[in-house]
Amino acid sequence: MKFFKIFIAAVVISFLSQKSYSELIVDVDHLIIQDHHSGKILFEKDADEKIYPASMTKIMTAIVTFDLLKKGETSLDEMIPISEKAWRMSTSGYSSMFVMLNDTVSVEDLLKGIIIVSGNDACVALAEGLSGTEKDFVILMNEKAEKIGMENTHFTNSSGISDPDNYSTVRDILKMSRYLIQKYPEYYTYYKETSFTWDRTGGDPITQGNRNPLLYKNIGADGIKTGFLTVEKYSLASSIKVGARRLTAVGSGFETRNTRSKESIKILTWGLRSFDTIQIAEKNAVIANLEVWLGKKNKVEVSVNEDIYLTVPKRKKSIIKAFDTGSRRALFLTALLPVGMSIGFIGLFLYYKSIGGYSIVSLDDAGAAADSPPSEATGGAADDAGEPAAEGETTE
Repeated sequence: MKFFKIFIAAVVISFLSQKSYSELIVDVDHLIIQDHHSGKILFEKDADEKIYPASMTKIMTAIVTFDLLKKGETSLDEMIPISEKAWRMSTSGYSSMFVMLNDTVSVEDLLKGIIIVSGNDACVALAEGLSGTEKDFVILMNEKAEKIGMENTHFTNSSGISDPDNYSTVRDILKMSRYLIQKYPEYYTYYKETSFTWDRTGGDPITQGNRNPLLYKNIGADGIKTGFLTVEKYSLASSIKVGARRLTAVGSGFETRNTRSKESIKILTWGLRSFDTIQIAEKNAVIANLEVWLGKKNKVEVSVNEDIYLTVPKRKKSIIKAFDTGSRRALFLTALLPVGMSIGFIGLFLYYKSIGGYSIVSLDDAGAAADSPPSEATGGAADDAGEPAAEGETTE
């Protein structure tokens, strides 16, 4: 059985001006901002230099816990015993949810203690409760970091307390943040809660506010995590959602809390005002009908197997979508075309230069015609079609 892929479509993007947005000047040492849907990096400043992530480390602590919840290895209502090590974190001046020695706390309350009030004690308690020791939990954190492409990150603890070997980059923190938002939307909602009341056993209830200052600014912020270390100064991984758009930014090295808040708002609003994100194609939506030779059907509907977005400078764009079915030269020699099979390619071009591509999949099962002998199909199609165009290749 033999198939040829076909190049069927091109999306040509041209801009009236390459410099159609204002330059961004920021008061922070390290910065990166990304459009969430397209993945486009809108701005970066020393994004690959080493930083100490402080409490942004807790994003990975939460992700590993969400993984274990997904696997059924724990549950939100599982009760975790509080060790002396965890309790002492709440008495040492660190940010805490103020767990009590020998108490038991649910996984969900510990998650809220980590996400909303940045409790270092909650991190240690959760790590020990789920993996036996914090050290073993950190192994899972590093394994996860490697899987999601955090190439310049190493964790040594679950909370982000100062350690020269607990390091990352703002680019890696961005990858981690985007992964969390994409993979665990049902748990990401914790990050926008502005307060958490911990009704602890044997003590008065404690209510603390979310450490993220952007949640109180009415700009669409819904996450994700602050950080502070004397050596690194102030940091923030932040995300806003306005309408259908989402932007995520990570900054590290803000001089003060106030600077962190003001500059983060400036960064995110700049991204919204300077760029638009356009949906080029929708997952499983029909983008073309292709002819099939020697099949039960004359045509099949084709689509893409993921949503395709493109981010471009605002008000200075001219979008042309050109589905070029005339450029296809290779056809299906046996006509056996299963649903979901990758059969083609969409290329994205900027000034006629390729900037990415996506597979096209069949939405129909064409099947082989009952009266079409394989030998005739193979011979005839080869003579008429010639050599298939290379994937991503175009002609003008």
